[in-house]
Amino acid sequence: MSITIDFHALQTLPPSLINRDDTGAPKTAIFGGVPRQRVSSQAWKRAIRKDFGEKFPTGYVGYRTRRAIELLANSIQELDPSIEEVEATALSEKVFKAVGFKLVKRKTTKKNAKEAEQKNDLEYAVFLSVRQIKNLAEFAVTHREEEKFTKKALTPLFDQDHSVDIAMFGRMVADAKDFNVDASVQVAHAIGVHESEPEFDFYTTVDDMVEADEEAGAAMMGTIQMMSSTLYRFASLDVDSLAENLGDQGVLAEAIKAFTKSFITSLPTGKQNSFAHNSVPELVYVTVRGDRSISLVNAFEEPVVSENNQGRRKSAADRLAREAEQIQNTYGFVPQAAFVMSLGDLADAFIEMDLAKKTTLPELVEAVAEAATQER
Repeated sequence: MSITIDFHALQTLPPSLINRDDTGAPKTAIFGGVPRQRVSSQAWKRAIRKDFGEKFPTGYVGYRTRRAIELLANSIQELDPSIEEVEATALSEKVFKAVGFKLVKRKTTKKNAKEAEQKNDLEYAVFLSVRQIKNLAEFAVTHREEEKFTKKALTPLFDQDHSVDIAMFGRMVADAKDFNVDASVQVAHAIGVHESEPEFDFYTTVDDMVEADEEAGAAMMGTIQMMSSTLYRFASLDVDSLAENLGDQGVLAEAIKAFTKSFITSLPTGKQNSFAHNSVPELVYVTVRGDRSISLVNAFEEPVVSENNQGRRKSAADRLAREAEQIQNTYGFVPQAAFVMSLGDLADAFIEMDLAKKTTLPELVEAVAEAATQER
């Protein structure tokens, strides 16, 4: 029986530009026949990864970078200071070439023009854990006199000692499919529970010197788009897959705790200085399941409107509880454990329908990890 943890959250954002497309406009989607605000799963996954990276000691969180050659070369020199930079770089390049990675010249900018001429990077970013980099460095130093490194010898070093973020979010290596890691976490695009469209903010910059001379006019003017919505957020964590990817059962419970807290507290930082959109979820509903993962997004296929003189947040929370109850009653998908935390009375419907136990954030983090690992 596979154990999955489903995370559902309602989070209201003030006018903001938290996630934008290639034109600078807020990301949107059509759902239920109407436009909604959308925050991409990639944006929130990065925020989660950055957040829980602060919760683990060095070595448990990896690097995603095109500059892996430089990263490995530095590790080689740390391991054996007698190796010069040129040799360390050559050994590092030999490692990545041996397993099939393509190397390209580093992109040149004004700041690194001289340095870039002498450096190679990988063709695209690769996800490596600190322990994998250390293992590769040890191999390179030990076998430095060998003319060639073999893929057969190096493959196990790329495919073990995964960091927590690689174990959760997976790794895709187009040039070396043997090193792919299936993600144990699925994250949905956050989507507005009601209809909304972008608005434009017109701004000007006042020239202090001109203002002092009592002259009219602006030094600069422009527009920026923004949106405001109550978002439905969803993620699912496959506990068995996470345990397999980690290969370290001692870290499993801590990894679940870290993801639970980071899913709830993390926030993408797009245009944060301009909008200070620093909100937290008003409701979080978490289930531990032994059947299958279930999104409750269709609770909002019909756009939410304020009902009975209550705000959209309360209407959305009640709608979410009714969807959970109907799925449970219709399909018989009853979670092994369920928890809810909320501001004010937003969780009342979950309690009245006996869908979940009410908790605080610290209680929730501990309870979810315990419920998900007690059968292992």
